[in-house]
Amino acid sequence: MQISTLIRSAARYFGDAPCVTEGTRTLSFREFDAATDRLGNALRARGLVPGDRVAVILPNSIDCLIAYYAVLKAGLVRVQLNVKETLENHQYKISDSGSRCAIHADIPGLQAELQIGTAELLDMLENGPAGACAVDRGLDDPLRFGYTGGTTGKAKAVTLTTRTDLVELTAFLTDLVPDLQRGSVFLHAAPIAHASGAFFLPALVRGVHSMVITKFDTSTFLALAAETQATHTFLVPTMMAMILEDPAIDTTQVAFRRIAYGAASCAPALMDRMEKRFGRIFAQCYGQAESPMCITYLSPEDHDRRGSCGRPFTVVEAAIFDENDRPLPPGERGEIVCRGPQTMAYYWNRPEATAEAFRNGWLHTGDIGVMDADGYFYIVDRKNDLLISGGYNVYPREVEDVLLAYPGVVEAAVVGMPDERWGDRVVAVVAGAPGLDLESLSAYARDQLAPFKRPKDILLWPELPKSAANKILRRTVRDRLLAQEKP
Repeated sequence: MQISTLIRSAARYFGDAPCVTEGTRTLSFREFDAATDRLGNALRARGLVPGDRVAVILPNSIDCLIAYYAVLKAGLVRVQLNVKETLENHQYKISDSGSRCAIHADIPGLQAELQIGTAELLDMLENGPAGACAVDRGLDDPLRFGYTGGTTGKAKAVTLTTRTDLVELTAFLTDLVPDLQRGSVFLHAAPIAHASGAFFLPALVRGVHSMVITKFDTSTFLALAAETQATHTFLVPTMMAMILEDPAIDTTQVAFRRIAYGAASCAPALMDRMEKRFGRIFAQCYGQAESPMCITYLSPEDHDRRGSCGRPFTVVEAAIFDENDRPLPPGERGEIVCRGPQTMAYYWNRPEATAEAFRNGWLHTGDIGVMDADGYFYIVDRKNDLLISGGYNVYPREVEDVLLAYPGVVEAAVVGMPDERWGDRVVAVVAGAPGLDLESLSAYARDQLAPFKRPKDILLWPELPKSAANKILRRTVRDRLLAQEKP
């Protein structure tokens, strides 16, 4: 079974029904199939061969979705990157993945063996060779890369296969959004390069009309939700908080039947407010790049399980292990581990990291959690200090390295503070030479970091707490900040 087969089948079954809309532009299922064929054939005509990696760096759009699936149809490996990242990070990931080609939104200074900007992409979409493009790849051959970071913040390419994508598809349609059906409308408001893109294939195979918001803002979201009577969407808690703050929330008539959410924990108070406005229609999914969107889920029927990330998906086995990789009983705190066909194949070109992640056959998530007697999981903390701000992963080391590059900064620690809107509010504490100007430092950080990585606050301390090995203790920094914020 190939992903191209699913697209072809949807074109045959749903034909001229609307598949995806962006603004005033709509493609039918048949047109989407043909567009991915043309681009896939054009990429092959440029000399790309099955197995070559192709970085796709595009904002939310129909063209982004076409590029994603044209790459797969052509037997190429999709490397999906966040358009909001810095040029340095784009270049690192293009190099690390060995991407021969980059399809991008005219990013200045980007380097790749073959570059396809917006004008050439448009030409290829319109004039690429017609005819079926479907290069068979093995179920366990690399299909796409998703990037994550380790404890040092160094990004690693997670290798996902056709098998893992088909398992994720099955898990979504079985557990998370089983009510997706022909006649439904899915509103893609979150970044397609991240979680929202995972819902396009389930929508496509069920004949659902996907609506793409190019850039999220609450007024556009509410207006489009009302206009289209969207039945489904995916949100992160930050987006939820912003929607509730919009004055139009009380008068806008929406028709959502199910709202999936994830990428960060949702504060119980925020979920209470969302349910009061939209009803008990929220389904949470918990996963990570190594097991994308697919470890546990919490259905709308479990709305009373505040703070839980749910029970394992049908295709997943999950447990809590102690530091010696022994299973712990309900109520005991340890690391969340999982196994099943939904996990990554391996880290690209990192066999040692792969072996460490899959100790004893279980994927170690790095998240600390608890399982209750009914099999519901609760995330307690992040073992590796990963922050999730506004639905995006933020690795403290990366931000700290930027701050330490500024003249006068001697020490830096970046932590996440609880925030109803952002999930984790990125806060930096620095120590440095006398006269260090925090306003100038903040301006420098804004220039060097993607928006979601920029510290919301930068504080100056005489020195930072350290261990006996002279390592800065981020946890102690966070605890002191929490104590200061208590009323």
